[in-house]
Amino acid sequence: MPQLPQYPEYDDAFRAGFASFVGRPNAGKSTLTNALVGEKVAITSSKPQTTRHTIRGVVNRPAQQDRPGAQLVLIDTPGLHRPRTLLGSRLNDLVIDTLSEVDVVGFCLPANEKIGPGDRFIAGQLTKVPHKPVVALVTKVDTVEKNRLPEQLIAVDQLGREHLAGEGRQADGFAAIIPVSAVSGIQVDTVADELIARLPLSPPLYPEGELTDEPEAVMIAELIREAALEDVRDELPHSIAVTVEEMLPRPDRPQDRPLLDIHATIHVERDSQKAIIIGKRASRLKAIGQQAREGIVKLLGTPVYLDLHVKVTKEWQRDAKKLNRLGF
Repeated sequence: MPQLPQYPEYDDAFRAGFASFVGRPNAGKSTLTNALVGEKVAITSSKPQTTRHTIRGVVNRPAQQDRPGAQLVLIDTPGLHRPRTLLGSRLNDLVIDTLSEVDVVGFCLPANEKIGPGDRFIAGQLTKVPHKPVVALVTKVDTVEKNRLPEQLIAVDQLGREHLAGEGRQADGFAAIIPVSAVSGIQVDTVADELIARLPLSPPLYPEGELTDEPEAVMIAELIREAALEDVRDELPHSIAVTVEEMLPRPDRPQDRPLLDIHATIHVERDSQKAIIIGKRASRLKAIGQQAREGIVKLLGTPVYLDLHVKVTKEWQRDAKKLNRLGF
């Protein structure tokens, strides 16, 4: 828990606290986090299991005549899933540990996919944190026709009644059900209102203007991994990890023309995967570097030189020591 900053101007009605999004992989959690914060603090991808760290995004809502001010701290977690590797088990444990410490949970369920075993598995996992209100967020509503949406909302409501009713929450299961599209901006403000309403009365937890407390090196590694995940074939789903080895300002540069040297390693599990990442005549690795560099420059606000290397770290998803070295 961060040390509370001093805000003499906040009033007694101010609310502040933590919310966490859960959902099966690729349910739109990271995209919704970024939409609420208004900046990119979590990487997104069309590939499932993109998120591997809990990223905190801070939403500061100033007071208005009809509502008090609030600060919503969003914790974006990896997707809950039935684990097949040691990495998968650790990611699931990370989610449950996170949920035990937040004030409200947002359960993301895509509007364009039927309720399935993965959603029921997650609903069952939520019984491990029985005293947390759960708001159902039916994401990606811009991808379905309006006449199909009510059917999904009914299915979501039924899921909550079957799994969450009587678990120390509202008798009806979900505390609320909100259709939302982070891409189109549909009801994003409503999501913020519903989550904030369930936060405790509290002064702000983070300084005004702070959007995330994630270390810069971790966010840089995530931007590189996001770039590496783009257009990757099915044979390379999520065997990619990134470590930032060094990040130093270039010496002897004038103050008005700084340059940050970043050296990073992309880890894969097999030689064949290394070849895919590098590409013919290193074309793919160059493209990864160019895309990642653009995001890093926007993040840091300074020009960077990005030096990427690819390393085979065999079976790292299943090796406890290697997972520890890679930060999992």
